[in-house]
Amino acid sequence: MTADHYFSADPAAPEERSEIAFSVAGRDYRLTVANGVFSAGRLDPGTAVLLRKGDLPDAGATGTFLDLGCGYGPIACVLATESPRAVVHAVDVNSRARELTVLNAAALGLADRVRVAAPDDVPAGVTFDQIWSNPPTHVGKAELRALMERWLPRLAPEGVAWLVINRHLGGDSLHAWLVEGGWEVERMASQRGFRVLRVGRKTD
Repeated sequence: MTADHYFSADPAAPEERSEIAFSVAGRDYRLTVANGVFSAGRLDPGTAVLLRKGDLPDAGATGTFLDLGCGYGPIACVLATESPRAVVHAVDVNSRARELTVLNAAALGLADRVRVAAPDDVPAGVTFDQIWSNPPTHVGKAELRALMERWLPRLAPEGVAWLVINRHLGGDSLHAWLVEGGWEVERMASQRGFRVLRVGRKTD
């Protein structure tokens, strides 16, 4: 019997729920978490850096956003709260994570604008004005790059992706690989060992 990972599709261990609290952009959040889901004991440090250093959309922002690898939904809930006119797709392979995101979005009154799905269930024609992700670096370089190759092309023409990557887990190599792949990449912050990258299509 192997241990569950946060990228397991269906965690086998009995679910044990608890709550965590954190603040982003002057707002306080309290979300339900559970074992078998990424960073269930606290807001992950990388996610915290991303939400602090990324250019969060404001109340006037519209469009369709993606929280890629949503876990229990902290990024999706922040995006939907900050931008009440936007729709946020929250995607994760982990069924328990998806259930928690549905629960947390509903508790915050965001259920009508946070659309939770497994990766294969996102409609093929949907493109995203913004992608936000603290991607699962522990799946390995090949899987991480495959994830980027699958989702970054779904950016709208003027869309932008905000990624946070641990420098010691391939942050700089991912940056270089994205540039080699033809993406416009800018390192917007480096804090606590994490790189915050802004990725978009080249405009030349």
